Amino acid sequence: MKPVLLIVGNDAKYFLSHRLPVAEAARHEGYQVHVATPAGPYVDEIHRRQFQHHNLSFSRSGTNPINELKALFELIALFWRIRPDIVHLVTIKPVLYGGIAARLSPVKGVLAAVPGLGFIFMAAGYKVRFLRKIVTWMYRIALGKSNLVAVFQNPDDQQALIELGAITSARSARIRGSGVNLAEFHYRPEPDGVRVVTFAARLLRDKGVLEFVQAARLLLKRGVTARFQLVGDVDIGNPTSITVDELNEWIREGVVDWSGYSSTMSDVLALSNLVVLPSYREGLPKILIEAAASGRAVITTDVPGCRDAIESNVTGLLVPVKAVDRLADAIQQLLQDESCRTAMGRAGRAMAERAFSIDSVVEKHLEIYETLRHNA
Repeated sequence: MKPVLLIVGNDAKYFLSHRLPVAEAARHEGYQVHVATPAGPYVDEIHRRQFQHHNLSFSRSGTNPINELKALFELIALFWRIRPDIVHLVTIKPVLYGGIAARLSPVKGVLAAVPGLGFIFMAAGYKVRFLRKIVTWMYRIALGKSNLVAVFQNPDDQQALIELGAITSARSARIRGSGVNLAEFHYRPEPDGVRVVTFAARLLRDKGVLEFVQAARLLLKRGVTARFQLVGDVDIGNPTSITVDELNEWIREGVVDWSGYSSTMSDVLALSNLVVLPSYREGLPKILIEAAASGRAVITTDVPGCRDAIESNVTGLLVPVKAVDRLADAIQQLLQDESCRTAMGRAGRAMAERAFSIDSVVEKHLEIYETLRHNA
């Protein structure tokens, strides 16, 4: 009988963009792979790829206690029905609820992937502090199953949960990001013409989109000739998302162009000269390793996750978080120094080949699956 792998996530689109290679490799290795996410337009693609899909009703940022309890019991019922050998939990809410559900059901082993600690661990305010205490308590319960490995993308997040008593170093591992397909994202010379500076992420405040727009506005006032583009969507389900009105105002002002979400990021990067992500905190941002693989210099913030995706002053530049002037200066520096920008892009490609191959990431996940099965 084939071992059953259930991958639980909060977004079908995220599964396809970040976990599909792992799921396909597991199926090739003999696993019967199930996927559970909320319903949405990308579920059809999961079916098309012949994975069995299960709809979940929870929202990524909902806080209504009744709805959240319903989501927890829904997972418990799903785990009892499927009785998976391995449950792979992806992103914060699936990790918290799925980890608790796994302790109350016949799940043999759990891989809990914590891609970043999220806005709860960054934001301020009484309500957020209260929620942070609850989430910390939930992490301690969710990661308490004996046959569980918590996977982190950067050392800061791993150490934070160790210090909170949620996990031990022996029951945790680090995999640097979701990997990149080096054949799809390959080195290409920069395009000619007006230089293009790209911000590619969901349009969230904690991704640094406000700082990117403010830096673009400042550079245009300085007389710097460049096109600043946003590649990504407003995310209504996230409390830190910008609004459609804000986006439309930036476009009317002429400070940025916007192209929405792209499923062909390799082409977007090929037409870019520089990639910028001034995020407040990350697990390990996929766009930065895709940019590196594509031979593009990057500018990002000196925060957990972002600084782990580059080699400072070699593949790109680090700037302080929320420092618009410093961000603008760094962008201007690289726009005006083509030789430095090109050298950083080539160094980024070499780093991606060395550290971020999707094949390596997939292999590490399969090894953890086998360890969990062996220890069951």
